[in-house]
Amino acid sequence: MSGEESVLEAEGSVPTTAESGGSGAGDSIGDSPLRREDARALRGETTYTDDFGREAAALAFVRSPHAHAHVDSIDTENAAAIDGVLAVYTWEDLADGDSPMELPVSTGPLDCEVPGHPVLARDRVRYDGQPVAAVVATDRYVAADGVDAVEVAYDPLGVESDPVAATDEGAPTLFDAAPDNVAAVGELGDREETDRAFDGAERVVAVELENNRLIPSALEPRAALAEFDRTEGFTVTMSSQSPHGHRRKLSHTLGVPERQIRVISPDVGGGFGHKGHHHPGEAMAAWAARDLGTSVKWTATRSGNYREGAHGRDHRTTAELALDGDGTFRGLRVDTHAGIGGFALGGGGAMPGWYGRLLASQYEIPAVYCRSRCVFTTTAPVHSYRGAGRPEAIYVTERLVDAAADELGVDPVDLRRKNLVGADDFPHETAVGATYDSGNYEPTLDDAVDAVEGAPRGGERDDDGRLRGVGIASYVESTGGGFESGVVRVHPDGGVTVSAGTHDHGQGHGTIYAQIVAEELPVPTGEIEVVEGDTDKVPTGTGTFGSRSTVVGGNAVAESARSVFDKARRIAAAELDADPTEVEPTDSGFAVASEGAEECTFAEIAGAAYGRGLPEGLSPGLEATTFYELADTAYTFGTHAVAVAVDPETGEFDIERYVAVDDCGVRVNPQIVAGQVHGGVAQGIGQARTERATYDEDGGLAAATMLDYALPRANDLPDIEVRTQETPSHNELGVKGIGEGGTVAAPPAVVNAVVDALGVEHLDMPLTPETVRGAVEN
Repeated sequence: MSGEESVLEAEGSVPTTAESGGSGAGDSIGDSPLRREDARALRGETTYTDDFGREAAALAFVRSPHAHAHVDSIDTENAAAIDGVLAVYTWEDLADGDSPMELPVSTGPLDCEVPGHPVLARDRVRYDGQPVAAVVATDRYVAADGVDAVEVAYDPLGVESDPVAATDEGAPTLFDAAPDNVAAVGELGDREETDRAFDGAERVVAVELENNRLIPSALEPRAALAEFDRTEGFTVTMSSQSPHGHRRKLSHTLGVPERQIRVISPDVGGGFGHKGHHHPGEAMAAWAARDLGTSVKWTATRSGNYREGAHGRDHRTTAELALDGDGTFRGLRVDTHAGIGGFALGGGGAMPGWYGRLLASQYEIPAVYCRSRCVFTTTAPVHSYRGAGRPEAIYVTERLVDAAADELGVDPVDLRRKNLVGADDFPHETAVGATYDSGNYEPTLDDAVDAVEGAPRGGERDDDGRLRGVGIASYVESTGGGFESGVVRVHPDGGVTVSAGTHDHGQGHGTIYAQIVAEELPVPTGEIEVVEGDTDKVPTGTGTFGSRSTVVGGNAVAESARSVFDKARRIAAAELDADPTEVEPTDSGFAVASEGAEECTFAEIAGAAYGRGLPEGLSPGLEATTFYELADTAYTFGTHAVAVAVDPETGEFDIERYVAVDDCGVRVNPQIVAGQVHGGVAQGIGQARTERATYDEDGGLAAATMLDYALPRANDLPDIEVRTQETPSHNELGVKGIGEGGTVAAPPAVVNAVVDALGVEHLDMPLTPETVRGAVEN
């Protein structure tokens, strides 16, 4: 396929399905066979955590109605007396055992010593919906009755949901060790050098903005089924993006060795970050299963998931850009208050390591300084949400660049083009230490701009009186962190099983990993099985998040396949009585590299590996395990362009065109790449248009249901034109991640377009009709 394509063209290249077991031709890297995962989903054959353990006892939580309060007393007597209630637990019950039953602090190095998140509140609650007590009953309906019967006396304390106001003198303090509510302050870049750049600049442009708090809204809420055997330990089936990560966290919370915990993650109905985190539900179900000697299942309600599940974003930022009179960027200064909620559970969006490292985006900026405060607020904990720091960073930069163009009176496209890192300047090290592996930024900018060329902009009115505008956003996204395991095992009949420490919850790993292995081995994709999601079947792993799976997991699988290939060729050479250097792969095995030579099929090679005499120096079997870690991060990039029409009377606006031009290196499966772009853009538009987790004056979550939390609907989303460019990364496969590019680029692109249409300086997300109409009226 060409470097630029529409999604329709990508979807048109579908030679075969994995289920049909093709010859391997047309199913390797760069092709778009149908995703093998989709047939089961379309037939309704998928199995989620709640589909298991139908006879298990049910766990439900008593949740705090207060955002901040002392817990004076808990009366469980009436609840325990209900027929069918098996147990009612409070923190006192958990504290009597040897298990810590506390979720560890994981934001990173903190400037204060604060406790972790107790599975059940100790003596104080710090956000609306925090679990206070747990009821286990014969079914979920009885459990709900038990929850209603628990009586809790609270002494309410002061609340503050805004991370800036939470640092003010007189704000309610959540932890004595952090009297100003600042958990940590991180700095990135050279402050003195950046100050000098500003002192010598001819122009300085500043913006103040908010990156709105979001709630992950996967179709499947979090769920866990816990079983305990005194010989074999815990088996926890759960909706997880990171089975091995959850095993490690459960080990900490339960106080048992990892080897005594098996985590199984079956089909998962969406993750978006919050199913990679540790929550009270899974740990409480496991503890109760051991205590009661029966299997215990917990499935979050939607409102429970919203109130206690980890949220995302929640930044308040002041940013400044220093420029010469000709528009050359000289320095960037950013100061952020990042709300982390009532406990420090972590997340890449808060500290500069993930957030500040991308502030330079695609631009040559000699001096960059970022300071970020992680601030406790009386809200649900904040963790990684699709993008985890990268959307927050790029939003700052792209809004700031548009503001600078407006103040200088120049075209925002020209200002970007003037300051882009050149194609010959890679690897490129930024002023804050990020090293971009490869890039060619200007063609993606040109392609996106050309696509919306001629669209009315700058507030031009159409025949219906609507204001028209165009916005663009260029971005860089870091992808592929950490290590991953990949196992390729050939069975005696020639079939192949691939095991990886990642987890597929919509990404298409079963298809992609099979394509990668089919590229390396003479095996059709239909003979390749992919296994993930079971800590007993995969040696170890990191999981799926941060646009990392194909970059790290794919390379681990590929390296193992290459090792298998080398051994298979030596076995084939012995079978063919030839030197290994003379043996070449065919579509179905190996043959001596001469016309009409005898072929040894891959199945015959596999049989020889497990049964007959092997060449000297080779041990029986045909498999390889790889633990792969990138030497450097892979940086995806691109430019998205948006054309909008705004109704000034109602504040409603239509996205008339959305063009995404992305470069994620080599595309293993272009159709899957297009699908990932679609999903990311949809979530990014949701943040820009409708989504915001708001708290009322008493600290209660005002958006605790889908009736109140405005997820984007079909009529909020435009057709998304997907165009691509391929600049290979420096890893062996040449790949970069693409799962989060849309959430990075869409928010600033949409906001820039609406700001252009209205001719205002700035609007904070979400761009609700009230917000837009208010800007028109003012």
